[in-house]
Amino acid sequence: MDVSPIGMSLNPATLTAPGPLAETQAMFTALQQRALAIGLTLRSPPPLPTTCCGRGCNGCVWEGFYAAADYWREEAELQLQLQLQG
Repeated sequence: MDVSPIGMSLNPATLTAPGPLAETQAMFTALQQRALAIGLTLRSPPPLPTTCCGRGCNGCVWEGFYAAADYWREEAELQLQLQLQG
């Protein structure tokens, strides 16, 4: 069974989001809703990691996820800004 860095199951049906993950997922939702409201379709946000061993490895898959989430946010905000200016 895959687990997160805090030892919780990564089964999407039972996933309880900790603070940073809940905030990241809320950010994904908010930006997608803003985009839909102005007729813009954003690419899908990065998927949750599924291979974390929960040992706090240097270069953990969660670090990659949060880096990808930050890049996705920057891209989404730029697209929204360009759409509103155009």
